[in-house]
Amino acid sequence: MLIDYSLRMPKNIFAGENALEQLDSILAGSIKKVVIFTDKGVLNAGLTEIPKQILAHKGIEYTIISEIPAEPNYHQAQEIVNQFKEEKADFIIAVGGGSVMDVAKLASILATDDYTVKDLLDSPLLAKKQVATLMIPTTAGTGAEATPNSIVAIPEKELKVGIVNPEMIADYVILDGRLIKKLPKPIAAATGVDALCHAIECYTSTKANPFSNTFALEALDLIMNNIIEACTNPEALKAKNNMLLGSFYAGVAITSSGTTAVHALSYPLGGKYHIPHGVSNAILLTPVMRFNEPVIKEQLAVVYDRVVRGGNPQLAADEKSKAILAELERIVEVLEIPTSLKSFNVPEHDLEGLVEAGMQVTRLLVNNRREVTPEDARNIYLEVL
Repeated sequence: MLIDYSLRMPKNIFAGENALEQLDSILAGSIKKVVIFTDKGVLNAGLTEIPKQILAHKGIEYTIISEIPAEPNYHQAQEIVNQFKEEKADFIIAVGGGSVMDVAKLASILATDDYTVKDLLDSPLLAKKQVATLMIPTTAGTGAEATPNSIVAIPEKELKVGIVNPEMIADYVILDGRLIKKLPKPIAAATGVDALCHAIECYTSTKANPFSNTFALEALDLIMNNIIEACTNPEALKAKNNMLLGSFYAGVAITSSGTTAVHALSYPLGGKYHIPHGVSNAILLTPVMRFNEPVIKEQLAVVYDRVVRGGNPQLAADEKSKAILAELERIVEVLEIPTSLKSFNVPEHDLEGLVEAGMQVTRLLVNNRREVTPEDARNIYLEVL
């Protein structure tokens, strides 16, 4: 039986020390006007200065849109798209984290008045690419620079959803460790564990395949062996570049495979309680992986052989699996990310609402190798309440 699988990636990727200078060659064409998507924190940190200088040097007109909220709802995303339309730009540069890049991706396919963000919630494939995009992540990361996904909240459902459209894949990506050098530890840790979740979930997904496994395994190696140093040592530029690359690879894996129950059950936590996406994933990572362990031991054993330096290849798959689960737990603990919902004042009487919302994320739950029933979801949430 022939099994089909596919891989989608940005067309041009530049990575490593001083990669940002490649912007000069990217802008060598007939670009007349650029809109830079960013947020106030990135702007105030000076991370848009090099792009602005290169644009000014080349005489290219540009406008900055910096009022992008963290984890926007679809109304807020539409407001930014409307603002972008008025600029009539022919190129987009997104400098920021996942929310910035996700809104920029939506703008790239909604530059006309044909469709709205709300339209894409029900029919994500309606819109086509109108404006070329360059993604420059300032976290490592959401992997948004690599994916065709845009995550928006639906306030009336107290849920986040992913709009998935291959037209949103970036035309260019720049990965430069200098841009995450001064990232505060809590943000670096949360986004780093988000990338870790992408990699481990894609590798253990029902949709895992040779394409996605190649990128997911390399991502796991880069992330698990660099995340602590990258988050705790501001001068560890090599570790930070490795994290950016690992985050990108994990994003590529998403395009060919898909995340699983960690992400599915985390969406209600962000949608209703506005818990940062990476933190909610970190809270659920170990409980979901322990739940999945009976059916993913062989995959986790392969991860052990790939990522554990000085490991014992003679260990049984069961022992290797448990070692990886312990390492995931250790990473979250060392990075001081919350492992409980108590600090976010999530009341236990909201449990049934969480279960109901989490079970609606069938797009991701179908990827989980072990079926998640409402009772299973209830027990997982109870574990972290």
